[in-house]
Amino acid sequence: MSTTIKIAHLSTVYHTSFILMGTDWLEKAGIHAEWKLFASGPDIVKAFENKEIDIGYIGLPPAIIGIDRGVPIICVAGGHVEGTVMLARKEYGTLDELNNINAVLAQFEGKVIGSPPKGSIHDVIINNAIEEEGLDIKVRNFPWTDFVLEALVDGDIEAAVGTPSLAVAAARACGAKTIIPPSALWRNNPSYGIVVRKELLDFPDVITGFLELHEKACNFIRKNPDGAARIVSRLIGVVDEDFVRDAYSISPKYCAALSRDFVDSTMAFLPVLRRLKYISGNLSEGDIFQHAFIDTVHKEPPHYV
Repeated sequence: MSTTIKIAHLSTVYHTSFILMGTDWLEKAGIHAEWKLFASGPDIVKAFENKEIDIGYIGLPPAIIGIDRGVPIICVAGGHVEGTVMLARKEYGTLDELNNINAVLAQFEGKVIGSPPKGSIHDVIINNAIEEEGLDIKVRNFPWTDFVLEALVDGDIEAAVGTPSLAVAAARACGAKTIIPPSALWRNNPSYGIVVRKELLDFPDVITGFLELHEKACNFIRKNPDGAARIVSRLIGVVDEDFVRDAYSISPKYCAALSRDFVDSTMAFLPVLRRLKYISGNLSEGDIFQHAFIDTVHKEPPHYV
């Protein structure tokens, strides 16, 4: 196989994709990457289905939805946990102020909460929370996270769920604040992992080589956020270093390992996805994860903290 790999990524600034795009690490390893930007995890699953990509940075729920419908993909590494926050305009109370999630969500009875697309990890988490609390709240899905921000600024929605990057952007744009932090919405939720098309499993050196650099980038973000922020800001051009640092700091839980907490949290999504009618099958851990590659690369204890 050629060492050219087609990699799908999102606009999420704390993913290692931006470190790998902004350095020569892949080139020095003899890996030529063709990067493709997608709006959401569900869009990346469609690209896998159409055989447009080899590797994807994606939240685990949309990957599970794809696997359930027969898309030949599997998760070979982690990346980050607890990457979904709930934010709202400044007049609303926070979890710290109201003491329980029901009280926070009840503020939005009869109102609209914005979310990335249906089937994204953010969409699944907020719909599950609303259903568990028995509240009448509409979730409005947007194809791009940028549109969620615009709707919040324009007053078309009262609150939103999304990544720490969205929380930082909304705070700057309209004074929005985090009202439920990531750990309180779904503990250890697998905000993204590295997913590959199954055909790539026949080329283990390609996967292992990429994961070595993915792990290096996770460590770099964790140990040197200032240096990482400089790389990302320079690469993107439209966000400053403070923006990236702020996004890093909201949920600084970066690691490539498939830890037991990462896997168990992922498996806990299965009954929720069935209840929400996003999947119909009964998937096993082996249907979703292939541990061998990252276990070769990451021999230390997990670095999610």
